[in-house]
Amino acid sequence: MKAKVLTFSNFKGGTGKTTNSTMTGIELARRGYKTLLIDLDPQGNATNLYLKTKENVNGELVVFKKTLMSAIRDKDLDSAIINIIDNLYILPSSADFALYPRYMENIKEDYSDRVKYLSQLAPKLFDKYDFMLIDVPPTISLITDSALYMTDYAIVVLQTQERSLQGAQAFIKYMQEEVINEFQAPRLDLLGILPVLLKNGAPVDESTLTKAQEIFGKENIFNITIKNMERLKRYDVTGVTFKDQFDKSVQKVYSDVVDELFTRMEYEDEQPIK
Repeated sequence: MKAKVLTFSNFKGGTGKTTNSTMTGIELARRGYKTLLIDLDPQGNATNLYLKTKENVNGELVVFKKTLMSAIRDKDLDSAIINIIDNLYILPSSADFALYPRYMENIKEDYSDRVKYLSQLAPKLFDKYDFMLIDVPPTISLITDSALYMTDYAIVVLQTQERSLQGAQAFIKYMQEEVINEFQAPRLDLLGILPVLLKNGAPVDESTLTKAQEIFGKENIFNITIKNMERLKRYDVTGVTFKDQFDKSVQKVYSDVVDELFTRMEYEDEQPIK
């Protein structure tokens, strides 16, 4: 069975898409699903968080020798993959991935062919993993188009503020009109909108969630809401830790997220790759 590909996005930066893609990946791996996170953001925040997590687990400084961009040039994505913890892997990004659109201009004349190229490099990966999660930059670009073209389900991460709501609207409109209608993405669908509270219990959060339900329909909003948690913020600096009740509280939240992902995908009966 081929991997299910999930992309976390919003055209507004700083909404929590990297946090939610990386934490979802960890929970899937903890359940025994072989999971690959593909970091398509040249800022490499997901890469940095996972490498720090690997250092926390193994007690050794991790330095990667090959980036995603160099693997693309070699037409061998597998060669850059790093194992983080049991069942969890990353295809690491770095600043050089910002050159990807320029690189593609030199090898493919037609833009539609450039959009499809990354998925054409990935067939071996589809067969090796249960899930592939993609973290993308908050921009309209060849990078985002390439990610969405190979995606089964898009998850829009909605921080409870007006600009994030506008970014979510723009993303869903773009996904339908450009990536599905124009580029004919073969499997792309919206799985749902995952709310992330800017401030727990604040009136603006409730107001934004109500407005999102009116715009997108209540059935398209995840039932689980990611609350503002200090431990999640700390992970950006320290990597993910697995030590105390605060870590367990975070794990419980993302266990609920994955439960709802499975329900929305009707994925309950699938078995992990052995």
